[in-house]
Amino acid sequence: MDHLRSLRYFLVVADELHFGRAADRLGIAQPPLSQRVKRLEAELGAKLFERGRRVTLTEAGEVLRAEARDVLSRWDRMTALVAKAERGELDSLRAGVPPDLPGRVLAAILTKFADECPSVRLDLQELTTAEQARLLADRSLDAGLLQLPVDAVGLELGPVVDTPLGVLLPRDSPLARRTGLALADLAGEGLVHAPRAAAPGSYDALVRTCWDHGFRPAAIRHARNPEFVLGLVLAGHGVAFEPRARKEPRVVWRPLDGEVLRARMAFAWPSTSPHPQAAKLAELAATVLGDDGVSRLVPPPEGPRPWDEFYERS
Repeated sequence: MDHLRSLRYFLVVADELHFGRAADRLGIAQPPLSQRVKRLEAELGAKLFERGRRVTLTEAGEVLRAEARDVLSRWDRMTALVAKAERGELDSLRAGVPPDLPGRVLAAILTKFADECPSVRLDLQELTTAEQARLLADRSLDAGLLQLPVDAVGLELGPVVDTPLGVLLPRDSPLARRTGLALADLAGEGLVHAPRAAAPGSYDALVRTCWDHGFRPAAIRHARNPEFVLGLVLAGHGVAFEPRARKEPRVVWRPLDGEVLRARMAFAWPSTSPHPQAAKLAELAATVLGDDGVSRLVPPPEGPRPWDEFYERS
């Protein structure tokens, strides 16, 4: 605990860049504060401040300031979670899900989690993968359903739901007469897809696979809402890739030969001081998402591994 106090004292000095003002903020005398900082420097084997007419941070001090804020933030979160768990007050789990998650899937996840964890309220928010990754990093979310591949540094990942994608196209398209299609058959067509900013890794992997298999979209139109996707497809602005057929008579869905395009999703949560029920949510959600007759569950890789390596290139 003494090291944590030393880090807190160091951060106050780093903010004030004045030992006298820092001591006033901390409610202690200046000499003990100076001695504590010197002991910290001795333990780290690095000079943290330049002490001249003005106090300034050294390069080592700048590094420690960034790391200390992170360490103390995680410690504070951990102690708060432990205290809440001891009092039985862990009543909320904040989780993100993609905006295009079907309503029936959303309802099934909520129901299953409520059955398994009745004392914890699941607070779901509609967020893109990029938004979730940012909020997970600053601990504003406890868990997030991410479209893979993503940078998973600092995150634990639950089971991966792997789903083959097919092609959505207008019923009056000449391609609709076929029972199955190869990506190369789509040459000359446009593509309707979510913006890259929503899930950069997934977007890049899909476009790369299309190019590798002979489909270079004539144009790419971006759409977030599933109904907007449908409207653009019906208007002839391109085809879309989706996991299953829609209940819409004006469009058809055709599987892709070899299932070369696949969507992968997994719940993720912070590696340090996670919410106690984050892993349970990931397990339950994977069961729901994988129960559609076409998806399969893939265990997450063991140990640190970049997701672009895990994402198989066809």
